[in-house]
Amino acid sequence: MSEVDAPRGRTCSRTPCLRTSRSRSGRSRTLRSVALLTSGVLVLPVLAGCTSEEGGPEAVTVPADIGHAGRNQVEQGGTLRWAVDSVPTTLNTFQADADAATARVAGAALPSLFTPDQRGRPQLNPDYLESAELVDREPKQVVLYKLNQEAVWTDGREIGAPDFVAQWRALSGKDSAYWTARNAGYERIENIERGKNDLEVRVTFARPYADWRSLFSPLYPKETMGSPASFNDGARTELPVTAGPFALQKIDSEDGTVTLVRNPRWWGEPAKLDSLVLRAVPRDRRAAALATGAVDLAEIDRGVAERIAVAHKDPEGGSGGSGPGAASAEAGESAAGSGKTGQERSSGGAGEDADGGGLLARERADAGLTRFTSEQTALRGFVVRKSLEPAYTQLALNGESGPLADERVRRAVARALDRRELAETVLKPLGLPAKPVGSHLALAGQPGYADSSGALGGQDTAEAQALLADAGWTREGARAAESGTKAGPEKSPAVESPAAGSSPSAQSPSAQSPSAGGSPSAGGPGAPGAPQSPVAGGGPRAGSAAGSAAGGDDKPGAGRPAAVPAGSDGDKAMPEAYKREGGVAGAYAPVGTRAPGRNPVAGPLGKDGKPLSLRFVLPSGPGSEPLRAVGDRIRRMLDEVGIRTEVKKVAEDSFFKDHIASGHYDLALWSWPATAFPATDARPIYAKPEPATDGSLLVEQNYTRVGTDRIDQLFDEAVGELDERKASDLMKQVDARIWAAAASIPLYQRPELVAAKRDLANAGAFGFSAPRYQDIGFVKAKPAHGAGPATAG
Repeated sequence: MSEVDAPRGRTCSRTPCLRTSRSRSGRSRTLRSVALLTSGVLVLPVLAGCTSEEGGPEAVTVPADIGHAGRNQVEQGGTLRWAVDSVPTTLNTFQADADAATARVAGAALPSLFTPDQRGRPQLNPDYLESAELVDREPKQVVLYKLNQEAVWTDGREIGAPDFVAQWRALSGKDSAYWTARNAGYERIENIERGKNDLEVRVTFARPYADWRSLFSPLYPKETMGSPASFNDGARTELPVTAGPFALQKIDSEDGTVTLVRNPRWWGEPAKLDSLVLRAVPRDRRAAALATGAVDLAEIDRGVAERIAVAHKDPEGGSGGSGPGAASAEAGESAAGSGKTGQERSSGGAGEDADGGGLLARERADAGLTRFTSEQTALRGFVVRKSLEPAYTQLALNGESGPLADERVRRAVARALDRRELAETVLKPLGLPAKPVGSHLALAGQPGYADSSGALGGQDTAEAQALLADAGWTREGARAAESGTKAGPEKSPAVESPAAGSSPSAQSPSAQSPSAGGSPSAGGPGAPGAPQSPVAGGGPRAGSAAGSAAGGDDKPGAGRPAAVPAGSDGDKAMPEAYKREGGVAGAYAPVGTRAPGRNPVAGPLGKDGKPLSLRFVLPSGPGSEPLRAVGDRIRRMLDEVGIRTEVKKVAEDSFFKDHIASGHYDLALWSWPATAFPATDARPIYAKPEPATDGSLLVEQNYTRVGTDRIDQLFDEAVGELDERKASDLMKQVDARIWAAAASIPLYQRPELVAAKRDLANAGAFGFSAPRYQDIGFVKAKPAHGAGPATAG
């Protein structure tokens, strides 16, 4: 499914925000991964009680669907043609324009010391490491790596300390000649040295770093990292030295392909495939590419999944019946060895959807009947593998100015939403669990997942209307509106919105980043430290010891409520409104508590002659129908509480650059990827924006422009906490405050639909786990009747 994810990299409202290591963040340009919040002294007792048990009763984990087969069932040889969105513009994952294809090449050809398992937990990779241990905490943190003694680069040199040192120096942020997009964690390293022998690498940290397992994945050779020239330019198009099951053979930009071949020096289990070809295929052309044999494996949207399902139901290749239930019935189908058919594994719970037949009809109209019929015949050779992506779609509320600068209005928007209904809109027709996401920092199945949405509260129309009335938005106010008046966001006297044409700063390939078009988080694999494709991030930033007010208005710019002395929680100010009995209407109230204020009346609302109307920006691309369907439901839900929306559909290539990154929106939908390292990767998404000298905001990846010092402080504490249980507790506190700020409302985990040749094994919808490239291949033909690969239970 093609949806829009946020771009990687930090952005400022107007200019690239390239911080030096002496900035408030305590790091230089750090751009890893992807969401934000508020705090206050009155909030803590409420927030402490609004987090469910880890995982919670609603948590549902969907396993990877890759057509699993043992290596002894897979043929030796062959070529896999794998669709990607575009040929990578760089092969250096630490550069700003790295993308999902960059990560794919790195995953197949370079060392990753830790890789995520099916629950998103980082696991030591025995192909490269014998062990990696935290051997000292005091006086300084020391990690000792013991390398696999067989691990060598393709030039025959052993992987060793010189490679670690070169990567650290390139990414430490101390040498501005290196054009790095992210350096989270590397700036905390004090020294790297050889251990007792060449197979030991000893890393000493100047400051504690809890996410040390995220480092050196991928690990580049010293030849690539050793000089700014090779880092900045050489690694964009060449990787002459690698150390994976595959090696890079060539990039053909004209043909739109990247070719990797089996690495003859690979010491592990040899790759089953002779070669792996990544082919650039636009999302709207993937059905044709699959049918013509141009690709064997491709991430697809629901429309293509429908076609494959219908092809299996209609052997004549005609225009037989369709519907989402059909798609889910075939999704994940594979033949031998599982004891279950694809239908048995995938069909349950797939309901009919009114738009199912419409998707197929549009495909038929676009292709033409003759070609469509021919393609349908060919598509019978494919199955749809499905899971849930390690990414979630959120409703973002821009709190920089206008009505949404008032936290009561943001909370009213959130309380108007039925998140379960929105999740069901996308996931139920596919037969996937339709559970709303309860955390900004983890997803169901991950060890750190806990539902903290109680800090905000569930759907409650009366509560939403009361919050709006308390903020001054009433039906009487709308009647006073002058003819033709529109309520756009009002400019803050201290902070101007940037020009629409301003572009975001470099996009980071790392852990959490969103991107336009159908990228992997827009669907990326959730590999730690890798481009979680647009699906982007940043590192820790030393926050102030003070936090912001519970109302979430502690941000650059004017218009803050009057402050009172800080409480013991470390928050520096408390809005005047909190001194009233009962506090701000509905703010941080326990679930079920009715907000004070006038009894609201349904209908259009306004204030001082201006109607309450919000700009809702949505992508208009051919693969974004599900996102627009969700947007339409949100519009109707808001209309019920008196909030009008002005929907603007824009081209996907301008969605982030001209609207989200520049701040020209009130409401928008996009996705953030999950990560095994939220203290590092989620920090730039929720970091408090800082004012620049030109009046713009340095927002990192916090496109909602809502943040507080307290959130920054909690992130800093978590990233430096080496006790995993304490660090997890800190992250739950962070998440509760993000929910309470009501600037980012997680809706649902994104579906992952992948079309795969019926006999392709160990590839498909990977979910949280990283591909094991050496195991991918085609199932051996069976004497009786051919079948697909055995499936995993």
